[in-house]
Amino acid sequence: MTTTLSGTMSKGGSIHKVENGFLDLPKMDEEGCEAFIGDSYANPEGSSMCSGFFELKASEPLIYEYTYDEMKLVVQGEFILTDMATGAVTHAKERDILFFPKGTTVKFETPDYALGYFTGDRTFAP
Repeated sequence: MTTTLSGTMSKGGSIHKVENGFLDLPKMDEEGCEAFIGDSYANPEGSSMCSGFFELKASEPLIYEYTYDEMKLVVQGEFILTDMATGAVTHAKERDILFFPKGTTVKFETPDYALGYFTGDRTFAP
């Protein structure tokens, strides 16, 4: 998983803010797959949470195994998700919210383009 932080961060009192966290996301190292991901926050102030954006363009599918719990909001486009353990297929469109329990392996596809915002219960601490 990447630890690259995306966007411009600022803080007003206790409130943290990221602007443009979805722009210029780093490409994932997956052959033939046009997938991009960047954390906007990685364990801010010692939290076990991370959040950021995941972008997928029509290409080879991305197979990903979750080693942590994650929730994702579809911001733009459509994800076609296959639970690799059961074969169940879910179509997620704009404003749908997804939950991926730890241990789930998912095949991510899109007919054209999809952008998701995620929050994961994972830490980069040693």
